[in-house]
Amino acid sequence: MTVVVETNVVVSAAFWPKSENRPCSMLLARRKCRLAITETILDAYRTLAARIGHRECPDNDPTPLLDWIAGLALSVEPSPMGKRRSRDAKDDAFLACALASRAEFIVTKDKDLLVLRKPFGVEIVTPREFCRRFDA
Repeated sequence: MTVVVETNVVVSAAFWPKSENRPCSMLLARRKCRLAITETILDAYRTLAARIGHRECPDNDPTPLLDWIAGLALSVEPSPMGKRRSRDAKDDAFLACALASRAEFIVTKDKDLLVLRKPFGVEIVTPREFCRRFDA
């Protein structure tokens, strides 16, 4: 199964091991699902990780996790989507990646994405819901 994981979920898992987002990383590590990314999404992961790391967790280096993600993930070119689909234009990058990779899920806590529910047949769920359904 292929999934797209929104930036805040990945970065939270990188810095806070007790975060409810961390189990999503564990599903990737155990190969229960495959992460899909685009260059834009990987850049967003790295940018947010650098900003949070510098400000809140200067002793925690997320580079190994992000390098692992870059090497493990299915890298795709985003699908063209025409008009904007989400209230936040930045969120369309996750939809375009999901379309290009034929992902079944987008994992996020972002309300602008969650309200879309199942655009293009891609289910949008919270990290908790994703893990509850697929960590069996």
